[in-house]
Amino acid sequence: MRALVIGSGGREHALLLGLGRDPSVTELHAAPGNAGTAAVATNHAVDANSGDAVVALAREIGADLVVVGPEVPLVHGVADALRTAGIAVFGPSAQAAQIEGSKAFAKDVMAAAGVNTARAESVTAAADIDAALDRFGPTWVVKDDGLAAGKGVVVTPDRATARAHAVDVIENGHPVLLESFLDGPEVSLFCLVDGETVVPLLPAQDHKRVGDGDEGPNTGGMGAYTPLPWLPDGMVDRIVDEVVRPVAAEMVERGVGFSGLLYAGLAIGSDGPSVVEFNCRFGDPETQAVLDLLESPLGEVLGAVANGTLADLPALRWYDGSAVVVVLAAQNYPGSPRTGDAITGADTEGVLHAGTKIDDSGDIVSSGGRVLSVVGRGADLAQARAQAYARLSDVTLDGSHFRTDIGKAAEDGRIKL
Repeated sequence: MRALVIGSGGREHALLLGLGRDPSVTELHAAPGNAGTAAVATNHAVDANSGDAVVALAREIGADLVVVGPEVPLVHGVADALRTAGIAVFGPSAQAAQIEGSKAFAKDVMAAAGVNTARAESVTAAADIDAALDRFGPTWVVKDDGLAAGKGVVVTPDRATARAHAVDVIENGHPVLLESFLDGPEVSLFCLVDGETVVPLLPAQDHKRVGDGDEGPNTGGMGAYTPLPWLPDGMVDRIVDEVVRPVAAEMVERGVGFSGLLYAGLAIGSDGPSVVEFNCRFGDPETQAVLDLLESPLGEVLGAVANGTLADLPALRWYDGSAVVVVLAAQNYPGSPRTGDAITGADTEGVLHAGTKIDDSGDIVSSGGRVLSVVGRGADLAQARAQAYARLSDVTLDGSHFRTDIGKAAEDGRIKL
């Protein structure tokens, strides 16, 4: 099998490493990829958001499977272009990708499917913001109703901060979504979905805030761990039965059946799971941890979804233990990150690349905000954390920063339902 992975982040590096462990995968390609993927695949300088360009590349290399990593190409219809060309693709259609591309669409689907989620209200005019804010609080959740790379959400007890973000979203041409605040620890559950067939992966927990102790602004994700020792037995099945399967069935009913990875972001409260948001693709950085524990051959798994045979796929196999991923971010991230700085130790085992490139001198330098993802695995969370941070200590990037507490609350037993 020749596999082509679309994207340039740590998620895509993890997908390529997973595919490379599948004996049936004989050739790996990435478009556009990064400095790390260049070591395991052939990188191609292609516009990932252009269906025509991706189809042309897939034909040129004879790709048997194309895996679309990021949400933007999916919303732009890259998977549709590949399917029209008769090329097997892992990733939903543009219409189905609206489950992430439009939070209002997602809310409508959830309402029809009877799925528990936050109360929400869409605001399109700045003049209506204050009245809408009056109907929410004392903790405000303000979202950009569009794609914002995981950074379009502000959760705050400060009304002025909430108002400022709402105004900023509207001034940038997007509707703003106000939601009621969902209490309880958050869970990321990735599910393989093929129409109404749903197969869950291991649950993970992301760390969105930039600083230790969940301080500071939201980011695209500063680290994650899997599995979740505090999650009650049977909760994954409950999430599938109460959330993912009803949403998948509703989308089929609407004629926009989902094929690919449906990512449910949830808050687990006293009444069970409530949906915070849906994404139409693997999450970053949770993917780096989850796929590290997957024993089943990834090419076979993703190919079953792409070819419509997920219902026939054998039960997934997982390695025992835990996996932790810690993100190394560039100076000033999540603001305007500094780029172009040299990186040493980037070839350390367990180090996955995201915002990296090879400069004219052949050196690996930073090229984005989240630069590297460092993965550790162990018999339990303590061992996995220790390995991840030990590997991270071998990496240097001037001005970089990372959280020191990824998975620590769970290790200490401080997460309670």
